Amino acid sequence: MIPLGHVFRILYIGTRYRLDTTLADLLARHWLRWLLPATYLPNPKKSSAIRLREALIRLGPIHVKFGQALSTRRDLLPTEFADELAKLQDRVPPFDTKVAIARIESELGSELSSFFETFESDPIASASLAQVHGATLHDGSRVVVKVIRPDVEDSIVRDINLLKSVSRFLERVSHIARRLHLVEVIEDYERTILGELDLVLEAENTQQLRVNFAGSPLLYVPRVYRKLTTRDVLVMERISGVPISAIDTLKSKETNLKMLARRGVETFFTQVFNHNFFHADMHPGNIFVDVSNPNEPSYIAVDCAIIGKLTPEDQAFIARNIVAFFNRDFGEIARLHVESGWIPDEADTEAFEEVITTLCEPLFQKPLSEISFGQFLLDLFTTAREFHMEVQPQLVLLQKTLLNIEGLGRQLDPDLDLWATAKPFMEEWMKSKYGFLATIEAALERAPEMLLEMPLLPELLVTARRKINRLDQAVRHHQKQLLVMESAELKNKRSTILRRLVGIVLCVVAGILVSGAIQANAGIPIIAATSTVGICGLVLVLSR
Repeated sequence: MIPLGHVFRILYIGTRYRLDTTLADLLARHWLRWLLPATYLPNPKKSSAIRLREALIRLGPIHVKFGQALSTRRDLLPTEFADELAKLQDRVPPFDTKVAIARIESELGSELSSFFETFESDPIASASLAQVHGATLHDGSRVVVKVIRPDVEDSIVRDINLLKSVSRFLERVSHIARRLHLVEVIEDYERTILGELDLVLEAENTQQLRVNFAGSPLLYVPRVYRKLTTRDVLVMERISGVPISAIDTLKSKETNLKMLARRGVETFFTQVFNHNFFHADMHPGNIFVDVSNPNEPSYIAVDCAIIGKLTPEDQAFIARNIVAFFNRDFGEIARLHVESGWIPDEADTEAFEEVITTLCEPLFQKPLSEISFGQFLLDLFTTAREFHMEVQPQLVLLQKTLLNIEGLGRQLDPDLDLWATAKPFMEEWMKSKYGFLATIEAALERAPEMLLEMPLLPELLVTARRKINRLDQAVRHHQKQLLVMESAELKNKRSTILRRLVGIVLCVVAGILVSGAIQANAGIPIIAATSTVGICGLVLVLSR
């Protein structure tokens, strides 16, 4: 049950920042638009995107984090909204250290002194979900202790449920909201943020990433102390490095920034294609640099709560798109989107190829060092949206991570040529996965199974056309049934919306009449009658 006080607070802030104008845009051409103040009041001076960002900040850290997650869905959001939401920061005031200590002791089952020689009362960092304290183990090891904020999960679940309810309503009444897949976005966000609350999962991700890069000069991942880790407390090695954003400090230590930038690109492609396990939250706050050897600097990664993985099909899709882009084969990019099912069969593939060509050709008029592949992916997803392309969440994570990596690389080395680093890597990967030798090896591995299936091949060839015709008939039959069901569902939704609207109107009218009757000292029968109208309205609103 969502507390009414919480709902009224959100409504107040939404009204204060005039978010009704955003709703009016979503409900364009829908009769419900006429119930919103935006239809009658003058437009605010600030844009809807700015006011949405300010409202999320006012609502609190959970809503801020949702805004951050929403800002990554540039394939769905207008550019103005994505740019404004990307400005949201995740630094929030810390909670009481006494509460943090009590929570740690409760999770570990003993007093703090049983596990730590020293414990720093002032947190090193504080975010919307957790805060981090420095400590020392009895063997002298320097560690950090991450502890989840108290009651944060209840707050998240409450806010998510409310967001889901609002989004479902908007998707029922607005084609724009349906195109934005609001419910899907919120469900993706729910899985991500609830996963961040499980520090055991973060510990497992950290250990896996550490194993993947064991002995590598590219990336170091801190050690996790599993015996001191629970769902709400994580203890791990305290690293000593320079924040990636501290460019002046890196320069003062004579760090080889060109090599550092190049290694960042190599680290990303190694994670995505060789390991298929990539750190998907690589913003500057989570990346440090080991400058113990300035000529060969390496990265240090922390906060592995969000990890991305790709299916073999997605890996191949991305790799083939990259190679096609290298070769300026824009028709191949269009065909890949259709073959993968990302662009519907009924879409105009020739028009899509023309759009891709228009998007890509100007890029090749620039030096390769000035071309952003992350921006290309972003523009590609945004353009393909016009052709009803559905972008999967893991690829949005990939695009966001690549944008982060490329942005950091260009900050370190403005002349970074991502293509010079990526092209040989991708060509070698494609050769190892889909080259002649790889094909022969795969065929030899499956040879026994292929031999067993050979006797069935003649019958399959003879009956193939019949089976395909039957499948076509079944598909047409199911499509007709689906259209009938969708029509019935649409009528039911319209009926439900109308019933609830009538109920709301009755409640409002009853409230006004009861208030007037009480002020006029009217008799109990009149008050009772008007109250009955309100109860009837409430029943209409709440009934299913």
